[in-house]
Amino acid sequence: MTRRPWPVLKLGGELLETPERLAEAAAAIARAPGPFVIVHGGGREIDAALARAGIVKRQVDGLRVTDAETLGIVVDVLAGGVNTRFVAALVTAGVRAVGLTGADAGAVRVDRAAPLRTTAGTTVDLGFVGEPRTDGDAAVLGALCLAGYVPVVASLGLGFDGAIYNVNADTMAAHVAGSVGASRLVIAGGTPGVLDAEGRTIPEIDAATRRALLGNGVATAGMIAKLRACGQALESGVGEVLLMDGRESGALAWALDRDAPAPAASFTRVVQ
Repeated sequence: MTRRPWPVLKLGGELLETPERLAEAAAAIARAPGPFVIVHGGGREIDAALARAGIVKRQVDGLRVTDAETLGIVVDVLAGGVNTRFVAALVTAGVRAVGLTGADAGAVRVDRAAPLRTTAGTTVDLGFVGEPRTDGDAAVLGALCLAGYVPVVASLGLGFDGAIYNVNADTMAAHVAGSVGASRLVIAGGTPGVLDAEGRTIPEIDAATRRALLGNGVATAGMIAKLRACGQALESGVGEVLLMDGRESGALAWALDRDAPAPAASFTRVVQ
């Protein structure tokens, strides 16, 4: 695969859960010059679907414990719902988007995740949760980018046992960013970056600060997975990682294209 310095954008499900937010995200992305790769989650929609099905949600350190019943819901929501609606919104906004999961062409191969030693000191079997491997075939993502398309990847991976696995979207984005030699990984959600104990955005975080946030209890729930993913991306050679509120005007366009006007929104830059 030809490696170019494409950005990778990860969008949290909270930016995609209503038609209005889908349209806003698509319009912002359409203002940025491509190519780039998008990875998305859909946690809130999964939670709602689980509740409708009477299935109890379980999460530890920002990772979803995924039994067989939960996996069926995850696949339906991510691949059958969020991805298709998001691609439709992007195409309507003028983006040449192509919807994928990590299973397509074996782009993201995974092993079943080992039992997790949590920050609380317990050990939890995560079930059908995948840990990305380095021997996936991300060439399909590069080929699409070279042809002028924008791959939109739902966070599902393919095991060598033929099974589909749920992959944390931040973990997936970090892996994809490393696989395509990304210049930048942008993790956009509903908060203005990483917050300190007083709720203020931390402008820049290095490896020592990441370890401190994970160890002192300031980082909780989904932020634990995000900080770990940031470290994985940087270790795989990604140039920089930005965490930001994707709802802020101009934030996504600026993050994907530094020639765009800088937004007023706060963000966190994560470095080695």
